[in-house]
Amino acid sequence: MSRSFLYTILVIILATGFEACDKQRVFDENQELKDNSWDQSNKLRFTTTITDSISAHTLYLNVRNAGWYPFSNLFIFVHTTLPNGAITIDTAQCVLADDNGKWLGDGLGDLYDNRILFKKNFRFPQLGKYTFELEQAMRVNPLPGIMDAGIRIERAAAIK
Repeated sequence: MSRSFLYTILVIILATGFEACDKQRVFDENQELKDNSWDQSNKLRFTTTITDSISAHTLYLNVRNAGWYPFSNLFIFVHTTLPNGAITIDTAQCVLADDNGKWLGDGLGDLYDNRILFKKNFRFPQLGKYTFELEQAMRVNPLPGIMDAGIRIERAAAIK
């Protein structure tokens, strides 16, 4: 069995065990990239229904990179389609390594999981179905060393 397959099985087991403890999670989904390479034409699409437009939320970008990823960062265009059809486009910089080249994500072998803050204290302007599309925005195409990417939405922690 490949190391990638074993890692995937381990992640599924751990995720299942921690799911009950993850009460702030509203949405969390990743998509695996074929051949550990992200082509610019491959926009990763995630759809969720938002039922709370009053509470603040925190949005994260999830990125799993290999230790042989050739850069210290990753730029992503985030296309958001609101329930009314309006589309916003944001550019996010995901810093994956420090100035010395040390990977910042949680590692297992030569794979690193990163949860990068995208929006803090964000209130969804409308109730309904939101679609997020992630598009790699680097100058290299296809971009090697990215295993998967996704989005996570959490209820923001209550301010005390």
